[in-house]
Amino acid sequence: MVYTISSVLAIYFVLWWVVLFITLPFGVRSQDEANETIEGTDPGAPVRAMMVRKLIWTTILSAVVFAIAMVFYQLGYLNVGQLSDLMGMSAGRLKLN
Repeated sequence: MVYTISSVLAIYFVLWWVVLFITLPFGVRSQDEANETIEGTDPGAPVRAMMVRKLIWTTILSAVVFAIAMVFYQLGYLNVGQLSDLMGMSAGRLKLN
């Protein structure tokens, strides 16, 4: 199976969002932890979200994970049949073209 550019971009886009949600909680200090509570805000709100740093790390980590997955796909270690077996579905039940 050959991926089109749109398929590759869609897979990377989904992977990027998953990695973003994984990286969001790292390095966050709440206003309550920092003793810098601003009146009218939630004490659990972050003091500094550091979003630019997280977006950069998300892009780097996503690119690395995506590159590794594509290498495994090209080598034949990652395919629909193996993934379906891993999830407990028989490849015979899947209708693949």
